[in-house]
Amino acid sequence: MQTLGLSESTPRTEKRLKSLFWPSIKTGADVDYLAVQGFWVCTIVGVFSFAVLTFMAHQPITGLLTFLLFHFGGIGVREHNPFAAVVVLICYALDILVSGIGVVRIIVTALLLSNLRATWIADNWKPESEEAALPPRLGETFSDKVSDKWPAFIWPKVKVIYYIFAFGYLALAVASLILIKLRGGSF
Repeated sequence: MQTLGLSESTPRTEKRLKSLFWPSIKTGADVDYLAVQGFWVCTIVGVFSFAVLTFMAHQPITGLLTFLLFHFGGIGVREHNPFAAVVVLICYALDILVSGIGVVRIIVTALLLSNLRATWIADNWKPESEEAALPPRLGETFSDKVSDKWPAFIWPKVKVIYYIFAFGYLALAVASLILIKLRGGSF
């Protein structure tokens, strides 16, 4: 694999923390790396949201819907879709509005904002040279299959459904917040 240039040993053009919080894109490998990173960030947020809503708040249906929103949002991020990146950032911001702010929430919000920026840059990425070409998507390991093959396979099939689902989810969340405020409650 290394002889063909298909291994993951391509040197990164920036450090891990910088790529997490303020990514830049210089090569096609950077575009691919940031898309995979965004996919995993969104999926992990979805898993934690599912766990908290299911086991602590005893709302398994809401937990499942939230997981689906973040996971398929991550798939959209992997496929360079700015709408998906905006949706996951807005949903997480609404959650902060309801649940309160904390150090972990600030870090996750910064990661999701970074995802939005990276997705926006990647969506407008125009490979003009051989170095700018996107690397092939691998499918050797389970992680490769989940982050490379699964999004490319499923996103074209669920993109429109995700748009409708995300809009409905956001509308319901905003309506709930308005009802809470009208009844004199606090977020």
